Amino acid sequence: MRTGRAARAGQYAALLAYLVFLAFPFLWLVSTAFKPPRELADLHPTWIPDDPTLDNFRQAFDEQPLLRAALNSLLAASSAALIAVLVATPMAYVMARHRTALARAATGWVVVSQAFPFVLLIIPLFLVLKNLHLINSVPGLVMVYVVWALPFALWMLTGYVRAVPAELEEAAAVDGAGRLRILVSVTAPLLAPGIVATALFAFITAWNEFFFALVLLKTAERQTLPVVLTHFIGAEGVADLGPLAGAAFLATLPSLVVFAVIQRRITGGMLAGAVKS
Repeated sequence: MRTGRAARAGQYAALLAYLVFLAFPFLWLVSTAFKPPRELADLHPTWIPDDPTLDNFRQAFDEQPLLRAALNSLLAASSAALIAVLVATPMAYVMARHRTALARAATGWVVVSQAFPFVLLIIPLFLVLKNLHLINSVPGLVMVYVVWALPFALWMLTGYVRAVPAELEEAAAVDGAGRLRILVSVTAPLLAPGIVATALFAFITAWNEFFFALVLLKTAERQTLPVVLTHFIGAEGVADLGPLAGAAFLATLPSLVVFAVIQRRITGGMLAGAVKS
């Protein structure tokens, strides 16, 4: 009994330490965002600002086009998530229901493709987009995000499709429904939690992505929010810390809000994908 309690206490302690490790950067960011310049230069910083201010947020909006960059990020991220889910859902259905050698090879390729670093992909992607005249455009960036999110979306949705009992599809086929009708009317509604979870992960990945946006978008009018945040760092590497913290705090809010709103559906989707029929 004592050994079991000690092991459980150790697990809770490790979990608490991990949560503190994850929460520390965000809490420090929030604290910095509301500090005036005098407290930012203090050699003995405190967690809670002595004189909270909103000047950092006003200055951030005055210095950089944050609203336009946020709209670009929202358009790119939401479009990429929607397209990735629409493409991955029928593909996942085929891979889950037809377990052929080709399907197994495709699954292996999906897993291996996630190990490719960004640097390996950026040159061929840049050349393809240049030939399509999509450099420095949000549609071109959306294409890249879809390509990057599709393997992960396909891998997740394949597990969710396998969790749907095949007997339901067989009953629909007996009633005369075709493959497309079965997918749309029978399987897709049961996949709703998994589709929501997959779309959310694709959205957050695209919303936070920096490297592709930095390379592919040249003009300030089309830059996304992560790229615009780097403009708060001067040529000599000195950061305008207050406005940078305020803008970074605002940039994290959409992901937190979306996750908080649909976290129950995400949990349901993850559990559904973990159960095999």
